[in-house]
Amino acid sequence: MKRFLVLTAAVLAANIVVAEDDADMVVLPPDAQKCVLPASPDAIPEDADRDQLLAAKGDVKTFQEKVTAFRACLDAANANPDNTPGNKQAIVDSYNYSVEMEERVANRFNEAVRDYKARQAAADG
Repeated sequence: MKRFLVLTAAVLAANIVVAEDDADMVVLPPDAQKCVLPASPDAIPEDADRDQLLAAKGDVKTFQEKVTAFRACLDAANANPDNTPGNKQAIVDSYNYSVEMEERVANRFNEAVRDYKARQAAADG
């Protein structure tokens, strides 16, 4: 019987600790869960021609507009005074991920443009 009481007390104490740590759980609050992170544009063909690069440029621009809207949505969700520290951290993490994603998309596009220019220079040269 003593063993049962000790085990029960330990379980209850663990639940109390979890309950106290709920504010620190890194979870997006409901307002931020409504924000939609856009998918990155399709990959640019390795040997993209001028028309493909122009189309990719449009896709990148559209993506950047959508990711800007995503961040504005996160900013609005972050303004909620009921957010816990964990909620705020989840919003910051999502925001930072979107910035990293946008940088990868921009770098991929810039690399495709550099490759195109190098191919053009080699063909002219």
